[in-house]
Amino acid sequence: MNMTHNTILITGGTSGIGYELARQLCESNTVIITGRNQEKLDQAKANLKNVHTFQCDVANPQEIINLHQAVTTQFPALNIVVNNAGIMKKIDLQQEVDLLTLTQEIDINVNGVLRMCTQFLPHLKQQKNAAIINVSSALAFVPFVSTPVYCATKAALHSYTQSLRVQLRNTKVKIFELAPPAIETPLINEFDASEQESMSIMNVTKLAKLAIEGIKSDEEEIRPGQSNLLKMMSRIAPSFALNMLNKAYISTHS
Repeated sequence: MNMTHNTILITGGTSGIGYELARQLCESNTVIITGRNQEKLDQAKANLKNVHTFQCDVANPQEIINLHQAVTTQFPALNIVVNNAGIMKKIDLQQEVDLLTLTQEIDINVNGVLRMCTQFLPHLKQQKNAAIINVSSALAFVPFVSTPVYCATKAALHSYTQSLRVQLRNTKVKIFELAPPAIETPLINEFDASEQESMSIMNVTKLAKLAIEGIKSDEEEIRPGQSNLLKMMSRIAPSFALNMLNKAYISTHS
């Protein structure tokens, strides 16, 4: 797929993978980013060229409706949506957890993506060339047990993206999945040093570059670095892969 002269909407674009994708794409595309924090949006807009910002919480259906109306009105050439917004929490399932916050990751990581795809799909189908890019995770294939809900959301997103791709196979909308390994972003700070020993951590600049190259090559499922290994191991030796990834957790809880 051509990755120049597009109009691209990236959710969660104020930091991490979303910001880096915006930075690498904004020179030759019109890029729109969303986020919940207006101050961070203003800072991103000041730092990046050809970037437009809209405040939006993808966990809120009405805000997605408002975003769709504003973006498609101001940028009718919109042809690529990158569903990148997501959160991750470490949760001990043996402890009491607030029921209101327990499913927050589902609201953002899964429900937000489903609603974004559904809301923007009619517009994308009208474009000559269009794409939806869903950002899942290597942990969709093998879970990191200290973040159980996050991993479950990414596994759900992986499955949904496969179904979406098949259902849209006769349209002009291409469906990509980017499954990053552990990345040098604020999310990695959730893990202590012993937990990070089982991860092969990739620089976010390299990850974004590989993602863009994968989209250019029409690689439907982009699995850089350790992601490819984890998917393979999940098929060949799932128990070994689970224990290998979680050896730090298992040793401290045995």
